[in-house]
Amino acid sequence: MAEFFHERIKIEEEYAKNLSKLSLSPLAAQEEGTLGEAWTQLKKSLHDEAEVHLKFSNKLHSEVEKPLLAFRGEHFKKDLKKYDHHISDLRKQLASKYAGVEKARKALADRQKDLEVKTQQLEVKLSNKGEEDIKKARRKSTQAGDDLMRSLDLYNQTQCKWFEEMVTSSMELEKLEVERIEFIQTHLRQYTTLRHETDMFNQSTVEPVDQLLQAVDPAKDRELWVRENKTGEVRPVDLDI
Repeated sequence: MAEFFHERIKIEEEYAKNLSKLSLSPLAAQEEGTLGEAWTQLKKSLHDEAEVHLKFSNKLHSEVEKPLLAFRGEHFKKDLKKYDHHISDLRKQLASKYAGVEKARKALADRQKDLEVKTQQLEVKLSNKGEEDIKKARRKSTQAGDDLMRSLDLYNQTQCKWFEEMVTSSMELEKLEVERIEFIQTHLRQYTTLRHETDMFNQSTVEPVDQLLQAVDPAKDRELWVRENKTGEVRPVDLDI
């Protein structure tokens, strides 16, 4: 948007430059009388209008373009990057904890299978060694179950933290977006305000021209033309024999 208004300002500046140049044109400079006065005022109005558009472009720069350029800027980009990295880190932690759960689940399944095999072997052949192996297998299975529960707890804690951070970050980003929209709305309204002011000022440059055009007196200007061109000194008359 700042770039858009930058281009808008360039158009205003170029327009003002062309108006000012045209106001100095010698075209129709020979006009005199009441019409000449109106014509002179019309050309002056171009200069005045050029000033209006130049002021408009300056205000656009200071009150619209510049604030839009300065809004948030690098700090806002850094904040967004920080949020993104933070959420990304939490996702990685969550994925790591999930992998830990799957690993613990597989370990428990392996221990339970080992316990089942050793129990079946003991049923086939009773021995002290077999009973000892079963005790070890049970301890390992129990340990694997405990490891799985710890992994599940860690995963659930991480998931809960991730969810809370996601909600908090989303709310913060939504708040920033509302601020952004309100800021832009304010400065777009400032643009329309300046535009209306420019229209009013432009109208005021035309009013003197209208007044002088209404005061143009063709009869009076004709008399001036007659005096300057001396067309009234010799008039045709009827001749007698």
